[in-house]
Amino acid sequence: MPALTTLDRRTLLRALTFAPVAAALPQTILAEVAGAGLITTDVCLLQAEVTEGPFYIDPHLLRADITEGRPGLPMQLRLQVVTADCTPVAGARVDVWHCDALGVYSGVENLGGGEDTVGQTFLRGTQLTDSEGISTFQTIFPGWYRGRTTHIHYKVFLDETTVLTSQIFFDETVNQAIYDDHDAYERPEARDMLNAADSIAAEAGQGAYATVRMTEPDGAMEAALVVGINPEGGSAGLLDWLWKRG
Repeated sequence: MPALTTLDRRTLLRALTFAPVAAALPQTILAEVAGAGLITTDVCLLQAEVTEGPFYIDPHLLRADITEGRPGLPMQLRLQVVTADCTPVAGARVDVWHCDALGVYSGVENLGGGEDTVGQTFLRGTQLTDSEGISTFQTIFPGWYRGRTTHIHYKVFLDETTVLTSQIFFDETVNQAIYDDHDAYERPEARDMLNAADSIAAEAGQGAYATVRMTEPDGAMEAALVVGINPEGGSAGLLDWLWKRG
């Protein structure tokens, strides 16, 4: 298959919507989704718990814009927290964190001789869900680092309990098109891990893939995911969890 031109890739991205499989869904299901006020068609699937990874810190930053000037494709990320019966969860705490366009996390030592970012807080933040269960972050599309596919980390808290730790993924067509089209993601080496070979992406399942669309006229991205949780499924007391991490 011939390589896509830049114009082809951009056209493809703009053709993506928040509901990329909507055309294949029965109208009755689409009507239920609309009636429930959900922001994507992954309905109220309970998201799988996956590893936190080594880069979580809590900088106590209640903020919507987490970019701190880091270069990359601007992206609005919306996570809608609901229960299995599609009831929105208002007032839940949602933490997100991810690497920058070149695969660097804030707040960590110079792993592998890279940039030392101890004390920095870019691409990390906390929001509380609104009455519809939605938390919204202004960020950039994440880059990649060796051994992992493209992803964003998140945690959901209710009261003093962590109820879900998981990750968000993106279709490989989206990943590659963005990396090919935007200078901020330019790297001398090729990615060594794609979705299909990433064990954490496999563990998270298809319900962990965000639906996306490009906005006009600025060409930014919007990404959305409905996060189904089990309110009784807490994995750690918040105070105990903070204490263990110093």
